[in-house]
Amino acid sequence: MILSDHAIREAIDSGDIVIDPFDPSRLGTNSYDVRLGKTLATYSSETLDARKHNKIEMFEIPGEGIILHPGTVYLGVTEEYTETHRHVPFLEGKSSIGRLGIDIHATAGKGDVGFCNHWTLEISVAQPVRIYQLMPIGQLIYFEVSGKVDTLYSTKESAKYNKRSPLPMESMMWKNKF
Repeated sequence: MILSDHAIREAIDSGDIVIDPFDPSRLGTNSYDVRLGKTLATYSSETLDARKHNKIEMFEIPGEGIILHPGTVYLGVTEEYTETHRHVPFLEGKSSIGRLGIDIHATAGKGDVGFCNHWTLEISVAQPVRIYQLMPIGQLIYFEVSGKVDTLYSTKESAKYNKRSPLPMESMMWKNKF
C-alpha cells in the first residue's frame, strides 16, 4: 500500500520518515518531490570495469545550468537527505523530467527500510538538455512493509552506501565477491 500525503506527514511527525529539508509545498497526494543537488559526477575512464573501483570526477552545476549529453552516465544527488525506518521508499523521475528525455535511475529506484542518506541519481539523457541545481527531479513514494524487518539497511555490514554524504556515490560493485 502506498502512503498518502496525510500518512507521509504522520510518518514524518513520528520520525519514521525524515526529509531534510522538508517543504510542505512539495508534498503531493501520495509522493514527495525531491530536487537536484549542486554536485554531479562522471566516471574518469571511458571503459568501466565491474571488478574495479571506477573513479569519478565531481563538479558543481553553475548558476546558468549545465548541458548533459547522451552517451554519458552522470551521477547526481538529491538536495534532500532522507531516512526511512518503517517504509520502503521508491524514487521515480517526475513526468516533466521524463518528457525532457531525462532518466534519473537505471535500476536503483527502490530503497531499503533503514536507508538514511541523500539519493544518488544515475542520470542519462536522450538528447542534449540543460539542467539546473534545485530543479524538481524526482518523487519519493513510500510503501508499507508487511512483516517485521530483522535488519535495517543502516545496520547491515554488507551495505555499501551507508556513509552519509551530500555527494554522488560511484558504483561499489567492486566490493561484491564474484
